[in-house]
Amino acid sequence: MLDAAVMALPDKQLEELTKVRQSLHMSPEASGEEEQTAQFVVEQLTQIGADRVVSGIGGFGVIAEYQGAADGPTVMIRCELDGLPIEEISEVPYRSQVPGRGHLCGHDGHMVMVLGVAHMLAKHPPQKGRVLLMFQPAEETGAGAPAVIADPKFAEFRPDFAFSLHNLPGRPLGEVSICREYANCASRGMQINLRGKSSHAAAPEDGLSPATAMATLMGELAALGAGGEVNDQFALSTLTHARLGEPTFGIAPGFGELRVTLRSINDALMDDMVARAEQAVASATKDLEVSIFWHDIFLACVNHPESRDHIIKAAKHNGAALKELDYPMRWSEDFGRFGLDGAKSAMFFLGSGENQPQLHNPDYDFPDELIPIGTSMFTTLIDQLLGLND
Repeated sequence: MLDAAVMALPDKQLEELTKVRQSLHMSPEASGEEEQTAQFVVEQLTQIGADRVVSGIGGFGVIAEYQGAADGPTVMIRCELDGLPIEEISEVPYRSQVPGRGHLCGHDGHMVMVLGVAHMLAKHPPQKGRVLLMFQPAEETGAGAPAVIADPKFAEFRPDFAFSLHNLPGRPLGEVSICREYANCASRGMQINLRGKSSHAAAPEDGLSPATAMATLMGELAALGAGGEVNDQFALSTLTHARLGEPTFGIAPGFGELRVTLRSINDALMDDMVARAEQAVASATKDLEVSIFWHDIFLACVNHPESRDHIIKAAKHNGAALKELDYPMRWSEDFGRFGLDGAKSAMFFLGSGENQPQLHNPDYDFPDELIPIGTSMFTTLIDQLLGLND
């Protein structure tokens, strides 16, 4: 196994990668819109070198492939292409130049870490098996990983092992943390459209208002999950939007809309929440026309024990501070889909600073100091499983 010092990025290369990260930060694209980002990644990978680069997977997804000389498993390292539909608030010179769009989750940094792995593989190719560097689209909506897996072009790439990371504000810079089993909670958005009949506000009895049903549902849906400390029964229901009729005084409303996000530690609890939510809607809306739509569906992200052990070993090899967690992050990730597709998958977290603004905040910015740490972690994982040439 290569010494950690051998796998360190040279200062000049690190400086170049930092510029690449800041360039990506200036041009964010939201989920499903990552065409220019993907093209930029393909250009970078072509310059760095790979055995093969394939684009257009599951939308704008990109895979760089590296073949070892001997047979062995396929190891995939995955990062995300998409930014967020949030306006950035920042004074940094490389702030977003796209109105209403921002790299406010650190996917720009995640991409550059994986480009750093590409640089390492160009110097130290795998001895056996195969490495895939996956730049995945549409993680923020949960649509990206399922689309990649469903794409016929992905069939030849299906990995045996899959690894990913996410930076984690609130934890010490560079600390590696790994969850015991579940890495991220399951979640999904429930949109409920209610339609009755509008009427003059002076004669509401001549119409059919959804107001009473909405008032009932706002209480009942919120009671599906109280949240609190994450434990084996963690469930949280968050009302995110309510609309009733038109903003006027002369019309008794004839339509309404509610949106709620359901969240749970595992998929079984999610199935139960969904069933109870749908039953609550059916009971409260007997006289109304009802449509239910589900959005941003994330299954629970589960760490495979073998891959989790490899992450712990890699952190120790690199001398990183290590924190083992019993419970997952509250927020969701579509990376777990690769585990359900047959890969031994695991996600770890990399502390991005105790005073760092939280993910999705308008003033968040990925700390460039994490680039060499994430690159080394991924490269070490590849070396542990496949061996890297000197």
